[in-house]
Amino acid sequence: MHSLQWGQLWGHPALLAGSFLIVVLAFFVRAAIGFGSGLISVALLSLLFPIKQVVPVVLLLDIIAPFYLGIYDLHELRSDELKALLPASLAGLALGSLVLARTDAQSLTTFLGVFILAYVAYALLLRPERLPQVSRRWAWPLGTLGGIIGSLYGGGGPPIVAYLQMRHLDKRAFRATFQAIALVDNLLRAVMYVVLGLLNLALGAVFLALAPAALLGLYLGNHLHFRIPHRAFLYATLALLAGVGIKYLV
Repeated sequence: MHSLQWGQLWGHPALLAGSFLIVVLAFFVRAAIGFGSGLISVALLSLLFPIKQVVPVVLLLDIIAPFYLGIYDLHELRSDELKALLPASLAGLALGSLVLARTDAQSLTTFLGVFILAYVAYALLLRPERLPQVSRRWAWPLGTLGGIIGSLYGGGGPPIVAYLQMRHLDKRAFRATFQAIALVDNLLRAVMYVVLGLLNLALGAVFLALAPAALLGLYLGNHLHFRIPHRAFLYATLALLAGVGIKYLV
């Protein structure tokens, strides 16, 4: 199915343009909502290229987002939430690596999809702006689950998104805190990919070619983020989570 390789990108202008547009869309969503770039770009780019080549490139692109958005959001970062979530997320990353080595990770996707869709249904039933405020102790189970999912599937967003929503952070604080968690996660995975030989100079060249697309998407999405009403932001977040849940079930 995936007869094309990244190296063929340069000889196919239409393929290059399509890849560029996919990355713009993915990072537009990342800036507007705060997460989702990895899910969208991996899902669409892997229709064109082998997923083992797509995931490392998308990982490098994802590292751009926290630095770009940090220019706007650094003063909005909730350090108290970060201190609670980060150790749990790192513990989950380590635990997820053990699960990946000893278990069929694919068998866990059904549980993950059901978990996400159950949360979305719960939030819609109560209305996202009326969700109960959970205590910071929930950072450990949800942060750990996010770290495990990050190890297994390359994106631990949904449980951490659920936690931050139920802490009732405003959209700026939500985005800033999520970016900080994602940055640490992505940097650790990048080191692991280099050690395992999954990242090389050829993939680095593809990253450089697509980096302007990520920056364009972040620029456009950031403008929307400042203009979108908080209630619309909450519902857009749930819509994206629902898409993630369906993707894991399928």
